[in-house]
Amino acid sequence: MTSLLSIPSLAAVATIREVVEALSRRSGVDAVMVVGRDGLPIDSRTANGVDGDNVAALLPSVINGMAQLGQAGGRGEFGTAVLEFGSGLAVVAVLHADAQLVVLVRPSTNVGALLYDLRRHRSAIAGLL
Repeated sequence: MTSLLSIPSLAAVATIREVVEALSRRSGVDAVMVVGRDGLPIDSRTANGVDGDNVAALLPSVINGMAQLGQAGGRGEFGTAVLEFGSGLAVVAVLHADAQLVVLVRPSTNVGALLYDLRRHRSAIAGLL
């Protein structure tokens, strides 16, 4: 299986489970979750004590708040955010109206390539759902 980082398109990745697994194998990643807008996990991989059910339940509220911030600030629709915490980062993204993604990474993890891949492959990932 080729990692998401090295494939030119997601044609080589047949399922959302394979995308979640590929993302979870990246260095510094503690959790990858695809979550429905109801807060229920669609697929996830968690490690290092991450409470996946609680993160999934909270994600829609976080994304709704970010969407409201974007609207109030005249920035348009919410797409992706990087949230910094004392013990790492959370990358949150809307895949489509019914699915959201969160990737939790350890401190000092370079998320540049992850952000690039998510932007580049967002519609292909959403198409797998």
